[in-house]
Amino acid sequence: MSQLENIKSGNTTQNGAENKSYDLTVIGSGPGGYIAAIRASQLGFKTALIERYPVLGGTCLNVGCIPSKALLDSSEHFHNASHKFAKHGILLENLAVDLPQMMNRKNGVVQQMNAGIEYLMKKHNIEVIGGHATFEDKTTLKITKDKEEQFIKSNHFIIATGSKPLSLPGIETDGQRIITSTEALNLSEIPKHLMIIGGGVIGLELGSVYARLGAKVSVIEYMEGLVPNMDRTMAKELQKSLKKLGFEYYFKHKVKTVSRKGKTVTVKAENSKGEECCIEGDYCLVAVGRKPYTENLGLANIGIELDDRGRIIVDKQLQTNVKGIFAIGDVINGAMLAHKAEEEGVFVAETLAGQTPHINYNLIPGVVYTWPEVASVGQTEEELKTKGINYKVGTGPYKANGRAVASMDTDGLVKILAHADTDEILGVHIIGPRAADIIGEAVLAMEFRASAEDISRISHAHPTFSESLKEAALDATGKRALNF
Repeated sequence: MSQLENIKSGNTTQNGAENKSYDLTVIGSGPGGYIAAIRASQLGFKTALIERYPVLGGTCLNVGCIPSKALLDSSEHFHNASHKFAKHGILLENLAVDLPQMMNRKNGVVQQMNAGIEYLMKKHNIEVIGGHATFEDKTTLKITKDKEEQFIKSNHFIIATGSKPLSLPGIETDGQRIITSTEALNLSEIPKHLMIIGGGVIGLELGSVYARLGAKVSVIEYMEGLVPNMDRTMAKELQKSLKKLGFEYYFKHKVKTVSRKGKTVTVKAENSKGEECCIEGDYCLVAVGRKPYTENLGLANIGIELDDRGRIIVDKQLQTNVKGIFAIGDVINGAMLAHKAEEEGVFVAETLAGQTPHINYNLIPGVVYTWPEVASVGQTEEELKTKGINYKVGTGPYKANGRAVASMDTDGLVKILAHADTDEILGVHIIGPRAADIIGEAVLAMEFRASAEDISRISHAHPTFSESLKEAALDATGKRALNF
């Protein structure tokens, strides 16, 4: 009997004739959840998808990846019109920001994507059930919506409930002036002075939006630089780039209190010398990370184990300590990235079908969607030093790239880290135009364990931004063509 037949022949006895039963039930309709449901349906599983909110798509689609990118694009258009169009010979008069229209466009993008997911659920015969899911036992969910309850049975479950914004001890957001990323995506005015607690991806992206529109932006960061997990070369270049937008930084500062009086928010912080400073603005964005959403799911009812950070513990098959119950995405260990969750959702569905999928977590790319963009895959130079790995470095500056010069996007570089002995690529880090798209070539190369020499010998169309990747590979192999 096949794995799929085993699943379908499992115990689906119901507590009453009205209860429905499924082969697989996915809790949460974010990128990990809905992709897992689609793949499971394609593989022949009778699949249900549970979502507690009125629309599908989870945090990423509704209050994360998609709306933030829509605002980033709109604000970049305005910034270019303000600062670059005249050099292109395009003259404008009375340029202004229509923030309500910008928000309406963003909402339209989200609604279009919502509708797309609903269509996919119908196309793949996935039953969508609205409500909050709680485990009653290892095969039963109670789903509550508008004080009404229903129960469903399932042979297998995937928990894909995602994450929510994290705050600091003693600091409470009010949703008006002291806000999280959710509220920052729906402001009714451009801040005069936006203070951001945290120098990570979320804060920098949203800070970029409002800085381009005219806001003063201050970043208060506990560590000594931006995006601490990224290669330090990228972090330093990004810091310089954002400074051109008007960002100011308070590094090595520990936030003590955040208070509000009317329209004024005051952040009190202490530097590494113990000196206190006060920063005042009209908005404060708390962007210190996210925490897994594992509350009120009834996990304790069935004995699912969590780690000390509230994440669900899973094995190499992404199965919890309770057989038949899996977890993916932000609720488990690893980077909180939509595309990681998607890969994990597919992995679980294919594993249940008896296939042998794999995920190389070292090759999950990370991106900061500022402009210039920052994208990374593989190991950083700091990690290689810590591990004692003998490596070499090649760089390709965008100031030497014809397409970048033509488009006036010359900030940044491509950095390739390759093994000094074998030339195998160990990491690729990019800050520059379209870095988020170019990193895909690096991921593909590293998936097949390519060398820097391999990339240096691949023909890249001219002129393109991706030629800087080839230049970095040429540099790593001692054959750099352009020396600036």
